[in-house]
Amino acid sequence: MGRRIGMSKEDMVAHTQDHFANWLRDAHGLEEQAVTMLAAQARRIENYPLLKARIEEHLAETKGHVQALQSLLDKLPNGRTSILKDVTGRLSATLQGLGGALTHDEVVKGAMAAYAFEHVEIATYRVLIAAADELGEVEAKAVFEDILADEVAMASWLEENLDDTTRLFLMRDERELQAKR
Repeated sequence: MGRRIGMSKEDMVAHTQDHFANWLRDAHGLEEQAVTMLAAQARRIENYPLLKARIEEHLAETKGHVQALQSLLDKLPNGRTSILKDVTGRLSATLQGLGGALTHDEVVKGAMAAYAFEHVEIATYRVLIAAADELGEVEAKAVFEDILADEVAMASWLEENLDDTTRLFLMRDERELQAKR
């Protein structure tokens, strides 16, 4: 750990632990938001069975992420989750879902939003892995690495299937079939 001017080693560790706890709370809020967003998408998708199945699979993974992160937070002295952040995240995800429901290309916009969201989560877990490593938090680092693998897998699946989802949407739309979801 690099020394900050005027800070003792103990102060620097405490400072890093504060960042770690904040980032962990943020990750928990992101995962809570993801649960809301994925559940809404899974409920609304009707004509894209592969996408629906993958979202439902990732929803189950994400619920596990929430529990794993909460378990880590419970072990920290300053690890309480922010109810306001969790509620705000869920509200944001709900509003995003409602906004998508009003578009004629909901499934495509939802897949794009999910792909972008996965990359925010990937960045979050890379930061947490580095911080956990810096603090010697072996258990937390292992949890973050497991979650990161799930997020990378989901982002990869979305990337690999975005073209097909778009083409299926366009085909259904052109034939005036139920395309939006």
